[in-house]
Amino acid sequence: MKDLLCDQFQDTVNEYLIRHRSVLDIMAKLQESQARVNRAITKAVTSCGCVQVHATRQQYPADATLEQLRDHVQSHVSGKLCDHCREVVEAELGNSLFYLAALCNTFDLNLYDIILQEQKKLSALGVYNFAD
Repeated sequence: MKDLLCDQFQDTVNEYLIRHRSVLDIMAKLQESQARVNRAITKAVTSCGCVQVHATRQQYPADATLEQLRDHVQSHVSGKLCDHCREVVEAELGNSLFYLAALCNTFDLNLYDIILQEQKKLSALGVYNFAD
């Protein structure tokens, strides 16, 4: 079912993407859409105030294992997106997904397969996947 949804989404993007078919246009639009996601979150903090960012250096015990870090690191976000900000962030994330799917279409890649591969990699490597 989920693969069908991703496939349908990619097909719909392919059907409706007309003006920006060039890979360069798609890459630029994807980057722009990601910037708009960042801007929507920034406005939720600075204009609306429904969420706050209290960023400080992550504090965790020096002897903590990678698995234990999850209990000590923070997102630095407090509060919840209000209905309006949630709607805006969701819309901008949707636009970003649109151009991500368009980029997949350009290179004949299947978005669901990419998600599945990433899920398998995460499952196999666990917390060590992103160890720096």
